[in-house]
Amino acid sequence: MSAPFNPVAASRRARPVPGAPWWRFGMVWFVFAGPAIVVVAGFATMFVAYHGADVVLSEGPAENASRAVVSGPAATTPAWQARNHAATPAR
Repeated sequence: MSAPFNPVAASRRARPVPGAPWWRFGMVWFVFAGPAIVVVAGFATMFVAYHGADVVLSEGPAENASRAVVSGPAATTPAWQARNHAATPAR
């Protein structure tokens, strides 16, 4: 024969078992790791950009032209000047 219904025992069985703290689950660290890696990579990129920047040249194309005779646009001429030179009519 089965035991009679006991409401106190039934309420104890219905309570959820307390789980582990949130930091004990690996999925939480997996979710936090993505944005954390992106932030660290951003700072690393910023460090490389500031410390590996090219030196700014103080001489312009006009100063370079006085040193050597150039018949056409040089390789160091900025692109917009070379483009404008190509669009001017021949004299």
